[in-house]
Amino acid sequence: MTQQAPANAALPEALDTVLQTKFGSRYTTSGGVRAHHGHDESHFPDAPPQAVLFPHTTEEVAEVVMRCAQYGVPLIPYGAGTSLEGHVLAIRGGICLDFSEMNKVLAIRAEDMDVVVQPGVTRKQLNAALHGSGLFFPIDPGADASLGGMAATRASGTNAVRYGTMRDNVLGLTAVMADGSIVRTGSRARKSSAGYDLTRLLIGSEGTLGIITELTVRLHPLPEAVSSAVCAFPDVDSAVRTVIATIQLGVPVARIELLDALTVSAVNRYSKTTLREAPMLFFEFHGSPAGVEEQAGIVQTLAHDHGGLDFEWASRPEERSRLWAARHDVYFASLNLRPGSRGITSDVCVPISRLAECVAGTRDDIAASGFIAPIVGHVGDGNFHTIILVDPDDPAEIERAEALNHRIVERALALGGTCTGEHGVGMGKQHFLAAEHGENAVRAMRLIKQALDPHNLLNPGKVVPWPAD
Repeated sequence: MTQQAPANAALPEALDTVLQTKFGSRYTTSGGVRAHHGHDESHFPDAPPQAVLFPHTTEEVAEVVMRCAQYGVPLIPYGAGTSLEGHVLAIRGGICLDFSEMNKVLAIRAEDMDVVVQPGVTRKQLNAALHGSGLFFPIDPGADASLGGMAATRASGTNAVRYGTMRDNVLGLTAVMADGSIVRTGSRARKSSAGYDLTRLLIGSEGTLGIITELTVRLHPLPEAVSSAVCAFPDVDSAVRTVIATIQLGVPVARIELLDALTVSAVNRYSKTTLREAPMLFFEFHGSPAGVEEQAGIVQTLAHDHGGLDFEWASRPEERSRLWAARHDVYFASLNLRPGSRGITSDVCVPISRLAECVAGTRDDIAASGFIAPIVGHVGDGNFHTIILVDPDDPAEIERAEALNHRIVERALALGGTCTGEHGVGMGKQHFLAAEHGENAVRAMRLIKQALDPHNLLNPGKVVPWPAD
């Protein structure tokens, strides 16, 4: 059986030599490059790989995987490094595969409303390439993440309430498996009953079952009209109840984002905005001019019925862009509330009918904990985050923050929800899987991992714990 190399061991000399010869400057053991690739946006300690390689083709990835398998060297896929659960940390050492140079848009098929991309293409890059086609790719997790990373973590974001998540928008993919074999899943057809759904198996697997090297994703027509608005509320509960009423009424709103008063204050400081510092909802409506006007009118009435204080419109494109840029800056704005801190980010999602209860309980927990912890969320689909600000050099404080996060997750699970709506499991949420799915389901996940990656070489230590861990 292949033995996995320890994290602190040097790479086998023969492997190092052959990769250096084959890839030249695209393969490096530089300390600075390794350090960059051993860091993400999570609170976990940095864990650099032993080397970094920049592949250009699926076949190159397959060759690297086969050679690493010979020596028991782990492989960690790397997109944009924006993950929040330690997904890219090389906790067992190994080689990081950085896909930033596999960033080509391979085919745009406007008549079928799909596109083929390499995994390093970012969402902004893709939408720039679609300019003039009348189509766009709607999945927007905030960061300019790579599509390969978004698929690997089953990302979603602000538009998910209308357009779904990566699970709903990937038609097929190409992946390199742990033995170096190349697998192509799905088809360009909009539906299929042919065999196991390997596409959905690999989406959300976080690089632990296969390494995604190509994606076919669904596109959507650009809306004829777009309108955005913000509305302040006297308290978080009133804002959340407005969201529940909007969804239950069936209004096809494109985005509904919640910011509590602390978050709005942080955004004003960081993004130089002048928003009222009260709990606030950000809305966006897509459709025909008449449809957008009707949607906005209904929501404005609902907001007023629940105590909404203002309903301010951002009608020009530049105003909308500035508004959503401020929303996307929330994470870094929150970190500025406590300079030098790192964020432990909760990611619970609950049925929409239980959202108010879950948010209220979370706010009580935060108040009792004494932590600075802004609340923000994609509340249109029941998903919200707390950003618990901690001193990364204080283990006792991190332990207390993790206990707070545990209480938040326990409540969400008790309400029929999940421990992670969009960030993924990574290193941080493995211990919640049994509580959410049951031991038998976790055992089934582990059996799948062992069958597809018997030597635990693909992003080890993430999602499902290996038996020896």
